[in-house]
Amino acid sequence: MQDSRAQMLACIPRLRRYAQALVGDRAGADDLVQDTMERGWNQLSSWRAGSDMRAWLFSIMHNLRMDQLRRPAFKTETLDDESQFPATPASQSHGLEMRDLQTALMMLPHEQREVVLLVALEEMSYESIAHMLGIPPGTVMSRLSRGREKLRALMEGVPQKVTLKVVK
Repeated sequence: MQDSRAQMLACIPRLRRYAQALVGDRAGADDLVQDTMERGWNQLSSWRAGSDMRAWLFSIMHNLRMDQLRRPAFKTETLDDESQFPATPASQSHGLEMRDLQTALMMLPHEQREVVLLVALEEMSYESIAHMLGIPPGTVMSRLSRGREKLRALMEGVPQKVTLKVVK
């Protein structure tokens, strides 16, 4: 039991990184990680010893995020007199590139963004992602390919094709 607790705690930095990229804001990401850890802690008895704790927690996070997306919510940010704002790095272009990348990531369909982040940011295998999301590995590869292509087009400023169907 003690070992599984330590494994859970060791997963927090990766959960935070993925949640930040998935949600797009620090407060929402922290809430998602906290909810994930709480649910994982409460369901720790359902985790199979010897299996990948990270994949198990990412599955929990995925399900929580799906629940969040299904519920309508208002985006808010709490500020007070003591709010700290991050210092601007010396290189403005780096910050702009990161902002552009985050904006482009948020423009991807959720299914594609999720797979792109799990492969690129978390370096998870296709099989692990497929198991975690409950989809075939071929679907993971397809979503990754489409997501990378759309991300590339967005970052290069290539206009997107708009396919409209004529309905009579």
